Amino acid sequence: MTDAQPFRLPESFDTALVLGGGNALGAYHLGACENLFAAGLRPGWLVGTSIGAVTVAILAGNPPETRLERLRTFWRDAMQASAGITADHVPDLLRSRFNNDFALSALLFGRPGLFRGRFPGLWSILPFVPPDLALRDHAPLRATLERLVDFDRLNGAPERVSINAIDMVTGNEVWFDNRDTGIEPDHLLASTALAPLFPPVEIGSRLLCDAGFGNNLPFDRVFLEEPMRDLLCVAIDVYHLGHGRPRTLDETVARVQDIGFAFQSQRAAAGILRERSLLRRFDPQSPSAILAHLAYRAPGHQRSLKPLDFSRASLEERIDQGRKDATAMLARIAEAPRDAPLAHLQLHPAPEHQPAEPLPGASRRPGGGRPGTGRTSADAGGA
Repeated sequence: MTDAQPFRLPESFDTALVLGGGNALGAYHLGACENLFAAGLRPGWLVGTSIGAVTVAILAGNPPETRLERLRTFWRDAMQASAGITADHVPDLLRSRFNNDFALSALLFGRPGLFRGRFPGLWSILPFVPPDLALRDHAPLRATLERLVDFDRLNGAPERVSINAIDMVTGNEVWFDNRDTGIEPDHLLASTALAPLFPPVEIGSRLLCDAGFGNNLPFDRVFLEEPMRDLLCVAIDVYHLGHGRPRTLDETVARVQDIGFAFQSQRAAAGILRERSLLRRFDPQSPSAILAHLAYRAPGHQRSLKPLDFSRASLEERIDQGRKDATAMLARIAEAPRDAPLAHLQLHPAPEHQPAEPLPGASRRPGGGRPGTGRTSADAGGA
């Protein structure tokens, strides 16, 4: 199932694993975790949002020998049968239609153990119909979590676990931690409550929803802690910036999703690099860090509705790509500098494009450069 090589880091390094949100795209996490764990990676801190929060709860809420099998069970149960539909046998144009049809089916009829129809839902836009806050109900996820996660074990796990949500009233980010607040099913439902698809969850006086719109790959949480030891942070995103020029409305919507979510992590990484570089300047003995940043590059036939595409063919593609990317990243980590303030490793950095001629009306800066086109040292280590 895996082809990972044994993995070793110096004992001075702590390790964190951060998983981003993206609904059905989260199958990529499974493949990546299979090879990371098989190689011996043992993160001491698990951080997640949305489907990433579900994944870290399943991992920490089960003993090491069964946690991956529990995660496989989650995705097997969510899967839509799609026999005969594979990338090798169906042209991209037709495959994209199949994928969107599966996603529409999930949206209309729900997925067992994940979400279901809701009334009044969309009907609430009609006159004389009671108001509602969401289109679908993700309450079935609670039963799935209670079946696959031992919450006593999760809250007593040797690993630290942190998940986030957004307060819909104030717009503030809210964190739950097994070392502090404890993590229960309601916290996970709040972290996965992607508005307006799913209803917000009320916890205490707060009305909470999915934090993905503001912090979809929250590795900044790990770097906000005062650095005491060297750190390896493996951050696994399910959106990628570099997918090229869209040609259809379907592709345009998919690109907007990619940009909206993936750009957050690129900006966060650049900011963290600046902070740690300044810290190193004032304190040459400050700890080093490696940010190993994986991102799922969805094939062209996975388009605008890909977060709701639970078809077997698509899920298996994502799992397989996660395995391959994790193995490639392990090789990059083995070669990464151990003394940098932050070594930002990316397997497939988004391509940069600079026109040969300036845009109409654009003025050149001294030296011929244009604002916003230069690479920063945060990209060091990209290949």
